[in-house]
Amino acid sequence: MRTILLCIIFIAALLLISCAAGYNSLEKVPNDEGEIAGFWLGLWHGLIAPVTFIISLFTDKVHFYQVYNNGNWYNIGFILGAGILGQGGFRFIRGKPKKVKKLERRIRELEKKLEEGK
Repeated sequence: MRTILLCIIFIAALLLISCAAGYNSLEKVPNDEGEIAGFWLGLWHGLIAPVTFIISLFTDKVHFYQVYNNGNWYNIGFILGAGILGQGGFRFIRGKPKKVKKLERRIRELEKKLEEGK
């Protein structure tokens, strides 16, 4: 029993360690065109990340992440861009969800009944 537990812990630790990010040796190194991706390109790459990921599964010419970047600013832009789509950053465009509208309508009805009862 103890051996099985140790094996499970070892495999779990190995899986967690394999997810750790490594050093980007191409950070702050220009690409073939002499360009280094910064914040705005990171933001754009984050916004188009879902589409880019799907395309990258079928071709070796499209990459999910620009390794020739300026470091933290690119990373911040990428995370913000991915978060805008992933976390519903455009929710204000769609308006309120139906459940919220239904609850607000019900509250107004109840308030109206209370006022009539006074």
